[in-house]
Amino acid sequence: MRLTGRGVAVLIGSIAVYALGEIAGYAVFRALGGIGLGALLAATVLTARKPRVTVQRMLSPDRVERGRSALATLRVRNEGTRWQASFAAHDSAGDQRQAVQIRRLGPGSEATYRYELPTSRRGRIAVGPLTLERRDPLGLARNSRATGEVATLWVHPKRHPTKTVVAGRPRHHHVGRTADDSLRGSADLRDVRPYVVGDEVRHLHWKATARTGQLMVRDYADPDQPRLTVLLDTRREPLSEATFEEATEVAASILVAASTAGHRCRLVTTAGADLAAQGGAVASRMFLDELCVVGQGDSRSGLLPPVLTTGTSAGGAIVVVTGAHGSASDLAPLLSRYSSVTVLGLGPVQGIAPILGAQVILAGTAPEALQQWTGVLK
Repeated sequence: MRLTGRGVAVLIGSIAVYALGEIAGYAVFRALGGIGLGALLAATVLTARKPRVTVQRMLSPDRVERGRSALATLRVRNEGTRWQASFAAHDSAGDQRQAVQIRRLGPGSEATYRYELPTSRRGRIAVGPLTLERRDPLGLARNSRATGEVATLWVHPKRHPTKTVVAGRPRHHHVGRTADDSLRGSADLRDVRPYVVGDEVRHLHWKATARTGQLMVRDYADPDQPRLTVLLDTRREPLSEATFEEATEVAASILVAASTAGHRCRLVTTAGADLAAQGGAVASRMFLDELCVVGQGDSRSGLLPPVLTTGTSAGGAIVVVTGAHGSASDLAPLLSRYSSVTVLGLGPVQGIAPILGAQVILAGTAPEALQQWTGVLK
């Protein structure tokens, strides 16, 4: 228990007024000082006991699209045999605080309270810890304790309706090395290798087995695996802060549409982030979580990170999300590595301009860019 700022002021004022009354001989001043000290004593008695309850906080949902509603549910239960006086529960969510007034609870009783969480900004928001606080009616003293764990609210970028484009790249064994992440078990012969436990017996290569003296199996790879790579420009130069939020919405919309359709997708940023996943709901959540925390920074390496210009992991379609005023020459290394190259430039200039074999779409906002892109795909 401790005094609030108001309580400290009342304490100092009461002592000063009482001392003035003693020195000047005015009884009214001594009475005023005594009233102030009595109020502080009563406040101390009222707030001496901390709230003794169990509190559970649940977020519903814990992942939400920016601008959508997210609720926190508090379940407060009095496990004791005595009545619990009313108190306040204070919860923090990012830079905002939420106060919930908890009513008087009888022995063994429980109460449920709900309040909204801020979802106006994209990001990973820490919710908590929860503070239980009891104050006197005059606000002179308070007694508080922290309880509960810190929960995480994921505010994902806003998503817009769009179509997806994916492409495959043949990975036949007779035209060179296959990609290091190609799918196995399909219809294109990749190699003949020694048998390992778990291989299909029907894939045994008997001629190679007779020649080498050990079991050999045919290793098949997917000849045309649908793939989509999204490159998000996180540099400050081509994208303002507001435009960058539009860019994250574009990337989120495209990746969710493609992964939901079951295609293998990959998210790369100019800052060095690289996330690849097979299609499905889990993959969509992984991409949204990554886009939830991605931020802008200064990058001196240019638009294309080395992971897109080196190595064997290429092929399929790539979508570059950047500013409207960029250099087309930066895209040259992508044209020979990807079967489809699309650039979505966000900024004040709008239109469609095919250059260097890549489809370039310029738009001011995320919905406009995706609408134009959907029109191109029809």
